[in-house]
Amino acid sequence: MHEYDDVVLECFLKNQLQLFPERVAENLEAAESFLEECMAVVVDSVDEVIEYFEEAGIDLDGAEGEEILDADEVFDIGDGRYLIVEG
Repeated sequence: MHEYDDVVLECFLKNQLQLFPERVAENLEAAESFLEECMAVVVDSVDEVIEYFEEAGIDLDGAEGEEILDADEVFDIGDGRYLIVEG
């Protein structure tokens, strides 16, 4: 089971429209349930974001750092961590 702290949940609530055409969660509890259902992952660095996509078999096509962070699935939590949500 994944555990998401309030900072992660608030980041997702605030930015969920970058990935979805409409809101999928209205509060922290709904956000946590949604992220658990999606098996969203929190990683600690840009390198771990890259590693996640490589392990998932996603062709990064030479993309690095900032380009990968621009992916709709990647949410910058703001404290050095990133939330990856596969919609």
